[in-house]
Amino acid sequence: MDKIIKNFAIGLVALIILAPLGLLAVGETFGEWGPEEVKEKLGFVPIGLEQLSSLWSAPMSDYALPGTGDSMTAASAAYILSAVLGVVICGGLLYFVGKRIAKD
Repeated sequence: MDKIIKNFAIGLVALIILAPLGLLAVGETFGEWGPEEVKEKLGFVPIGLEQLSSLWSAPMSDYALPGTGDSMTAASAAYILSAVLGVVICGGLLYFVGKRIAKD
């Protein structure tokens, strides 16, 4: 079991380090559209999207750290930080849910 966890952790760290490769992609990210982009693509904004779009705003909008500028280094650091935060939050939730289920 330890070898499986070690290999999983190595793969996860590799993916976190490779996350900034998304900065080299051409075009826009699929599915990360706001109401303006949806209107541009579809010609209208669905009512549900229009009503719920103001409900949530991302803590790190466009994966950028406030006040760091537009350098590739700052953007890469923000992508890596976003990946680490995502892994910690999702991993923590899975851990606690798993503990809860195993307890019952």
